Amino acid sequence: MLAFATGHHHRVTLTYFLAFLAIGMSGGLLGPALPHLAEMTGSTMGQIAVLFTARALGNMLGSVVSGMLVDRFPGHRVLIGMVLLMAAGLAAVPFSQALTVLTAVVFLLGFAEVSINAGTNTLLLWTHGTASPPWISALHFCFGLGNMLVPLALVAALALTGHVAWAFWLVALYSLLLLWPLARLASPRPARRGDGERPPPPPPDAWRLAIFLLMFGLYVGMEITFAGWITAYATLSGMAPGDAALLVTLFWLTLSAGRLLAIVLLRRFSPWRVLRGCLVLGLATALALHLSWLSLQAVALLFGLAASAIFPTLFGLGNQLMAMSGRTTGLIFLAAGTGAMAVPSLTGPLLERAGTRAFPLLLAGLAGLLMLGLLALQARVKRETP
Repeated sequence: MLAFATGHHHRVTLTYFLAFLAIGMSGGLLGPALPHLAEMTGSTMGQIAVLFTARALGNMLGSVVSGMLVDRFPGHRVLIGMVLLMAAGLAAVPFSQALTVLTAVVFLLGFAEVSINAGTNTLLLWTHGTASPPWISALHFCFGLGNMLVPLALVAALALTGHVAWAFWLVALYSLLLLWPLARLASPRPARRGDGERPPPPPPDAWRLAIFLLMFGLYVGMEITFAGWITAYATLSGMAPGDAALLVTLFWLTLSAGRLLAIVLLRRFSPWRVLRGCLVLGLATALALHLSWLSLQAVALLFGLAASAIFPTLFGLGNQLMAMSGRTTGLIFLAAGTGAMAVPSLTGPLLERAGTRAFPLLLAGLAGLLMLGLLALQARVKRETP
């Protein structure tokens, strides 16, 4: 079990878990609500897809801005401002009858969500220091839990009111409950050389940071590519559309369960070993898909398990190897957002030109590049360590 150093650590950490549940629910609403939002604005599905671009652009801007804010102001004040912005955006969605207005609201939601995401990750690192990897994994499990819970709120809202509005309003109300603990608790601060409280941060290393940014971009691109394209790949391969749609659910199921498992693994093994194990499993699963050695259901389960611990473990490892300021965290989330936009956008043309057999090779290539990045990072650390 994870142990808290003090009562303050306990309260702060649980508040961050609740915050990640909120942004998981907010982020998970858009997909299930998309047909209803298209009907509300009188848009086609092709037109309403602009909301994903708006959210991604909001994410990228929020990554940079939130990093600067957390470095300059008390972290909890920044989170309070972003929670208010997210709650206002969620409350405004049902009133945004024009697509242009809804696009602007979703852009602001993307800005607020990633700001809370990046800010909370940074503050949790400052709270737990080099012991943070299991806590980061637990934090990201809460995000996945929010993604899984919010469809239930949407179904309940539709059953009781016949409209999606109350699903957005309920998540907004839950988000506002975070304001009280954030206002009462003191904000964590980063470790500084000579403060005597925690080990001092490692010296700056531009190459380490560059490798980390590349790996985060590749990982998020790989995750979004699998989740976004596995249904289309399965359908093109001859699977029934209903069965193909379930593959994404299986992927997210094991991705969330794997983050719980990672909490235990990271207390017994180093982040390096956990990352190597995840990448070997991901590469082996992609090659098994290419060679048709496994069913698509098994591939979805195994690839979700392989992907589950990479982001939180890599993030926690970064805290051991770099000084993780708000600016650094913002750059990481900017790289992640860039990967989320760039890699999946290449998959469609690749499938169109090279056929379905290119999809597992793309996944294997991404996992292989991540493995090379991990080896390069380890070599850099050994070279720079006295």
